[in-house]
This record gives sequence, structure tokens and C-alpha cells, in this order.
Amino acid sequence: MKVTFVAMGTEQLPISLLSAILKRDGHEVGLAFSASLFNDRFNLEIESLGKFFDDRNEVIKAIVKQKPDVLAFSPLTSTYQWMLGIAREAKVLFPEITTVWGGVHVSAVPERVLAKPEVDYVVVGEGEIALPEILKRIETGYTEEPIVNTRFRAKDGRIIRGVQSGFIQDLESLPAFDKSLWEEHVRIGDLWLTMASRGCPYRCTFCFNNFFAELPENKKEKGKYVRQRSVEHMMNELLEAKRKYKIKMVDFQDDVFTVNKPWLKEFLTRYKNEINLPFQCLTHPRYIDDEVAKWLYDAGCRWIQMGVQTMDEDLKRGSLKRYESSDHIQKALTAMNKAGLLPKVDHMFGLPNEPISAQDTAKKLYASDACPKRIQTFWTCYLPGTEMMKDAIAAGEISPEQEERLNEGLDFYFFRNEENIKDPEMVAKYRAYELMFRLFPIMPKSWREKMEPRHVRWLPKTPSRIVASVFDVMTGFTHNNPEFAAYAMHYLYHLYAFFARKVGLKPRATKIRKGYVPTPPTQKVAEYNQHERLAEAS
Repeated sequence: MKVTFVAMGTEQLPISLLSAILKRDGHEVGLAFSASLFNDRFNLEIESLGKFFDDRNEVIKAIVKQKPDVLAFSPLTSTYQWMLGIAREAKVLFPEITTVWGGVHVSAVPERVLAKPEVDYVVVGEGEIALPEILKRIETGYTEEPIVNTRFRAKDGRIIRGVQSGFIQDLESLPAFDKSLWEEHVRIGDLWLTMASRGCPYRCTFCFNNFFAELPENKKEKGKYVRQRSVEHMMNELLEAKRKYKIKMVDFQDDVFTVNKPWLKEFLTRYKNEINLPFQCLTHPRYIDDEVAKWLYDAGCRWIQMGVQTMDEDLKRGSLKRYESSDHIQKALTAMNKAGLLPKVDHMFGLPNEPISAQDTAKKLYASDACPKRIQTFWTCYLPGTEMMKDAIAAGEISPEQEERLNEGLDFYFFRNEENIKDPEMVAKYRAYELMFRLFPIMPKSWREKMEPRHVRWLPKTPSRIVASVFDVMTGFTHNNPEFAAYAMHYLYHLYAFFARKVGLKPRATKIRKGYVPTPPTQKVAEYNQHERLAEAS
């Protein structure tokens, strides 16, 4: 069968893995990709520029060209509505096309997603077994036999629900990530994305792991949630990546890369001897010490990411279910700085019932010698399915109307909307702290210690997010963050592709894999565009 995945922004490892599984089974796999410049729902959002660079039609063109039997979607809450729109349009063009939906948002509210006319199948939880089974069902003909981890509608409207199975324990039974799927859209060699493990040992109430880890129905057969590939298996992947893609840097996207200390020591020793490339990873305050920090640096780790979120001890242990102390955070940052690592931390604003004093406590930490080299700030998002959102609904902090909009992905940035915040003055204070924290990594310690929120309160409210992004870029390039360079090259390529299309040129494909931008072509595009002709006819 012909399957097309719809994706936006950059490479997504779950899609890379599912593509490999489907190709192994003999299916033809394609990609309909949106660069979503200036509107990627994560890193960079400038509304006016996002509208100008909108490439929605290019996604539809790719679907029209590939003529798939199945369209597959894996939306986050923030991308759900956009993907629904793509599915709706594809169903008009190809009424017989089947759509399959999975991922975090779908797993949180599967019945709600399945109620949409554009949705045929939903996968809840891991999809590596479910998706091939769904394709077999489509090939052999409709029956109402349940499919593992899957829900779909019977002809009489009933929802047929397959058993929710335990987690895949043997990660090495899965094929290697299919990076070829992204070669026309992503500079793969600049930043090699991979994972050595699956799952997180924690259940923070604001994170998808909070509900995702509890999806299996039979708790005895649930299996371990944190699972790890062997050192040998990881090395085989990375050696092949060096050979094929001439990779420059590795990005380990494990929830906590340092969770298994014996494994880490063995892996880092081999990585240094056989791969010897800079890399970045994620850690947790309770899973890093002086010894681990030194191992990481010696093996080539430069940037390392860690969640701080809040410095309020009561909130951390109570509402958030984060069991590290402020002392753990201080020691972790000290160990990373001492080893020569460049720590970047995640810090949240707008957490429910957080006192403003927590921001001042965080300021004292960030102003000290333990100051991270990048402070990524995020405004609290209530994610469907999470304990934090359920608690807010129970407490009446989220109205039924707001709950509806959050579940539909219409109010993703809930706390950024001043109409939804009871204390606008608190928002102004958060904005001031956000600007300060973004600036701290490039300021001398003496300046950080003296700086107060009032020093930045004069900045206009409306563009504060843009100003914060500018400050973040300044810190990134000041500290030579390779992630910024890779992101910039990604944008340059897609800006080039956008303007090439505008003047009637067609960017050459596949060369991006080598790590450079394709040379401008000379031929004019002479391609039948079924979507545009249908639009004109209507």
C-alpha cells in the first residue's frame, strides 16, 4: 500500500521508525512536509510572517502527487487543528483515502478525535504493532475485529476498541530509523536525532508521560516503561550514520539520557573511541553528579539540557510530582559547569498556585556562579490527559468551555492569553522575569545579581515574546550553540525553497542529505497541480 505521513517543522523520530517498519513490510512510504516557517508551534512564532510563509498548499500538492491509500498523522495538541484541516481537504480530493491518527494528543482524547469525520482509525499509545495491523485490515477488507491499541467506528456507529497492550520491551527488535524519508526537507547531517531509550522514570503532572505510562490495561503485562537499547545496537546506528550522512553532531532525545549509570559509562567509552563527535542530551537533577558530568564532557558532550521548571519546593513535590530538591538542582548545575559542560535549563511560568516568590528564588540561582548557558522559558500549557489539567478542571480553574477548547487544540497557550489569567499583574511580572532569564547567560555575574524585574518592565507588552526570542538567539550564538546553527541552516534552506517556488523554480531534491543547500535550478516548474485546478473549477 501507499502511505503518506503528514508532518511539520522538522524530523520526528516516531515517524522515522514507523516508516522503517512499513517499508520492511513492503509498503511504499512518502512524506507531505510543512516547514511552517515562523509558525512551527514550538520554537518560533511570528504571526504575520507565519501567514506570509504559509506552505499548506505544498502539503496538499505532495499528497496529490503521491496519491496515497493511507494518510498518517501524529499531532501534538498545538498541531492538531492544522492536521485536521489537511485531512479534511485530502478527503475532498480523494474520498476513498483512509486516515490513521496517533501520537500524544490522540492518545489523550481518542474518542474525541475519532468523532471527527476526517478520522478513520486512531492509535492509542505505541503504534509499531498497531499500524501494520491496520494496513493489513485495509488491504484485506473491512471487518469489525478489534485491533491492538486501536479504535475505529463500526458501521452502526459503535466504537470498536482493541486491547491496550503493554509496552514494547525489546527495542532492538525494531528497525533503524528511516532517515531517507526526510532527505528532501531536513539537513540530516547537521544534527543527528536519535534515542537510546524510551520512557521517563518520572510522572510530572504537566507532562504527557503522566498518562502515557499508564495506558496498558493489564498492569501485570505492562512491562517496564523505561527501556534501553544495548551499547552495541546504538554504536551500529551511529557508525552507519557517520558513513552515510557525514554527521556533524548527535542529539540524544531520551527523556533522561543519564538514567542508567553503568550503561552510560560503557557507551561513552566506546562513543569517544569510535564516534568522537560532539553531542547533546537531556538529564535530570537526580541523575547527574561530578563523575557523570566528567564522563559526558570527556566523551564529547557539550550542551546538556535539564528541567528546573520551578524553585518552589512545596509546589514541586505536591502539584507537580517532581521529587528533586532545589539543592539537587544547584549541585547538578555546579557539576555540569565544573566539568566544562554547557547546561541549558527549562523554566516554566504560570504554574497553578505558584507564588511569585518562586521566580525570585530562581533568579538567585541563575544569578549565581551556577548560571546556565541558556535558560529556555515556557508558559504553562494544560495538556489533555494530564493530571495537571484534570486537577484544574476539578478545582474550577478551567471552565467547561475552556476545557473544550483545550481538548480541541484551540487554546494551547492557555496562560499566554490574559483573558484567561485572573491576575494580569502577575503576567506582567512573569514577562519581566522571562526577559531577565533569557538575558542572564550573556551577562556578568555582577549585573545578574543587581538586575531586578523593574529594569525590564518598561519594554512593550505585545512584542515581549519576540524580544525574548531575540535575547535567546543572542545567548545561543554567544555560547556557540550548534543547535542554533543547525536551526538557522534549516530555515535558510526552506526560505530558499519558498522563494524558488514563488518565482516558478523547483528546488532540487535529495542533495540536502549531504549537508549543503541545493544550487538554484534553471528549469521552470511544469507540473500538473490537481488541487489548484479543482479549486479554480469550484
